[in-house]
Amino acid sequence: QPQLVESGGGVVQPGGSLRLSCAASGFRLDYYAIGWFRQAPGKEREGVLCISNIGSTTNFADSVKGRFTISKDDAKSTVYLQMNSLTPEDTAVYYCAVRFRTSCGRGDDFNYWGQGTQVTVSS
Repeated sequence: QPQLVESGGGVVQPGGSLRLSCAASGFRLDYYAIGWFRQAPGKEREGVLCISNIGSTTNFADSVKGRFTISKDDAKSTVYLQMNSLTPEDTAVYYCAVRFRTSCGRGDDFNYWGQGTQVTVSS
């Protein structure tokens, strides 16, 4: 019943920006935490950023500090990932996921996942 659908991926040049959206249904955003994760070819999945039910944010990856921002709109049941100053190393499939707790934790126990959206950073 819980469902997450990512959108907004695409191809962007190095130094560019992109905003991803995660549309949630079947549960309330103001009850649970939502995280963004990514997986590059040949690499393990890694956590990026997370936002708690009350809007507190947690960074999972040092490589995105100062460049990526997570936010949400509870009324629209949507979580966003704003990505700036993109580099080819940011190329990955980006996923959002819900943790059935109010806080973000360490990124290793999220419960439902979206299908992912491809982000390609290339010149």
